[in-house]
Amino acid sequence: MSTRNATITTDRASIYLQQLCKHFGHKVPVDFTPEAGRIDLPFGTCTLRAEGETLSLDVTGGAGDLDRLEKVIGDHLTRFAFREKPEIKWRSAAPALPAGSVET
Repeated sequence: MSTRNATITTDRASIYLQQLCKHFGHKVPVDFTPEAGRIDLPFGTCTLRAEGETLSLDVTGGAGDLDRLEKVIGDHLTRFAFREKPEIKWRSAAPALPAGSVET
């Protein structure tokens, strides 16, 4: 599994998080609060965090599914935030350390 992330600066971070989760919740399993959410799509997962004016998105899936995850989540966010026209730049996330490992 691979992860990519994006960070968007907006004063509507929590609102967009909730909109995305409520929208996808009609079709797939979703869990969310105003500060954090998780969307379980058939081809991967999106984890969202709203902290002040920052919305953080992490998409996790198989290497062949990351582009699709970015497009689906990014397109929906762009539609919800059409007035702001957010620039969503996805970055590869560093691989997580195995349990019990220490970074040197």
